[in-house]
Amino acid sequence: MTRFIHDQFAKDYLEELLTPYGEVKPDRKVSSETREIDVLFIPNTPPETLSQDLGLLGRLGETAAIFEPFRNAIDPEEICSCLLKALEVRETIQRQAKRKNAPNEPISLPYLWILTPTASVSILEGFRAILEETWGAGVYFLPHYLRTAIVVIHQLPKTPETLWLRILGKKKVQEQAIDELSALPADNVWRETILSLFYQLRENLNLNQSLEPDDRELVMRLQPLFQEKLAQVEQRGMERGIQQGIEQGIQQGLQQGLQQGIQQGLQQGERLIVENLLRLRFGELDAELSALIDSILTFPPEEFTPLLLQLSREELLSRFGK
Repeated sequence: MTRFIHDQFAKDYLEELLTPYGEVKPDRKVSSETREIDVLFIPNTPPETLSQDLGLLGRLGETAAIFEPFRNAIDPEEICSCLLKALEVRETIQRQAKRKNAPNEPISLPYLWILTPTASVSILEGFRAILEETWGAGVYFLPHYLRTAIVVIHQLPKTPETLWLRILGKKKVQEQAIDELSALPADNVWRETILSLFYQLRENLNLNQSLEPDDRELVMRLQPLFQEKLAQVEQRGMERGIQQGIEQGIQQGLQQGLQQGIQQGLQQGERLIVENLLRLRFGELDAELSALIDSILTFPPEEFTPLLLQLSREELLSRFGK
C-alpha cells in the first residue's frame, strides 16, 4: 500500500515539475497487456531553460524521455520490465513514422531514465551500466543503442542542480532535500507546489495503519512543515476576512456598520480557514466538501480545526453531511 502511495507521489511530482516545459503523459499504456510507463515527457522548451530551471532533472528531459521512479532499490527484474516498456514505446513511434511515409523526417526516440535511490554494484555491472565523465556521479549509462540510464539518487552530489532528483530519495537524502526545499525563497516558483504534494503524501501515509520505519520518519519530518503551513492558512484567512470587513464598514461610514463589517469579516475569515484546511487536507475543494462548510461553521474554530485535521473525508461527510 505504501509503495503505491509513494509511486503516485513520484508520478505527480514529476508531472508537476515537467508540465510547464512540455507534454507529460503519465500512466501511458504501451501494449495490449497491462503495462504502463510512469511518465512520458515530450519537451517543448529550449534545453538551456530546462537545465536552468530544473538542474539535472531538466537535463534528463532535454529530449523526449521516459521516467520510471522507484521508491526502493531496483532489482534486475524491474530494470528488464522498464526496458521492455521503453522498447515497446520505441517500436510504436517507429511504426507510426513508417505510416506517415516520410523517410527524411527525423524520429525522436525517448530516452529511458530509471530513478532509484540505490543500486548494487552487481546490478550495474550486470547491465554494463557505466559512468560518463560529462554527467558526473550517480548517472550510469547502459549500452548506447538501449538509450537508457540508471540514475542512482543517493550517489548524486548534494548541489542545487540535483535537488529535484534528490527529493525522490529516501531517509537522510530525502530529508536533506526537503530541508533545502523549505529553505528556498518564499517566491520560488516550485517551493509551495512541491511542499503541497508532500502535505498530501503525509495525509495519505497517515491513513495507513502499518507504516514502515522509513515512512514514519518521513511523516515526522513533514509534521513541522505541515504545522507551519496550517498556521499560515489560519493567519491569512483571518487577516483577509477582517480586512474585508473593515473595508465594508468604512464604506458604510457608520460605527454600527463598521462593527457589523468587522463581524462579517471574522465570519468570512473563518470560512476561508475552513476552505483552505479542506484544500490542504484533500488537495481540492469539490462540490461534496463545499456542501459541508456551512455545517462546519456552526462550530467555533477551536472545535472545528482539530476535526478538520483528524477526520478522514468519509468521517467528515458522515458528521457534517446533511
